[in-house]
Amino acid sequence: MPDREERFRVMLDMVEAVVGPEPRVLDLACGTGSITGRLLQRFPGATSTGVDLDPALLAIARGSFEGDGRVEFVSADLADPGWRGKLPYESYDAVLTATALHWLKLGPLGTLYGEIGELVREGGVFMNADRMKDSTTPRINAAERASRHALMERTRGGEVRDWAQWWELAAAAPELAAPTAERFAIFGEHADGETPSLEWHAATLRAAGFGEARAVWASPSDSLVLAVK
Repeated sequence: MPDREERFRVMLDMVEAVVGPEPRVLDLACGTGSITGRLLQRFPGATSTGVDLDPALLAIARGSFEGDGRVEFVSADLADPGWRGKLPYESYDAVLTATALHWLKLGPLGTLYGEIGELVREGGVFMNADRMKDSTTPRINAAERASRHALMERTRGGEVRDWAQWWELAAAAPELAAPTAERFAIFGEHADGETPSLEWHAATLRAAGFGEARAVWASPSDSLVLAVK
């Protein structure tokens, strides 16, 4: 993802612009803590709650931030109606997520957006950077996909590993072997989610109680949608 850092930069720019430099953040579907790490590096006064279900990625995240009192990680299934009850706070200044919610179908994602709408304080923000397809532009979509896959093939090999190779290494690592096995028992090899349009995301977020929602960044394949409560 050659534009990965750019999307994170814009995300944090908008956090600062709307809620300030010391936010209480929920890092949703946090994985290894990619957003949390960049958040705390830029805003030392921020705090972060990372929530995920993947035991292998949570093991990496907890090891990476061990001893940092600004960070807490929670194991929870976002499809479980009680997941918010596991969080240490009832509300957040910002809920942030990237390249994660495309694993969900539209129904569960719409339900999750409603729950996020209740978590974000008045004046707070939600941001999601992810694949957002426009079904009205099939030729552009096909060209973008061909270009993206060609880039992936050019960078494959050497130190750049694909999805399967990364998990093979994790399964072989003594510290990660058990949580990686648990991870595949939970998720299997691959989840079959959906990638609705930016317009769907914005409309669904407004229906969930956000006053405004629109894109603040876009690449040929992905968008960063910002919603303000």
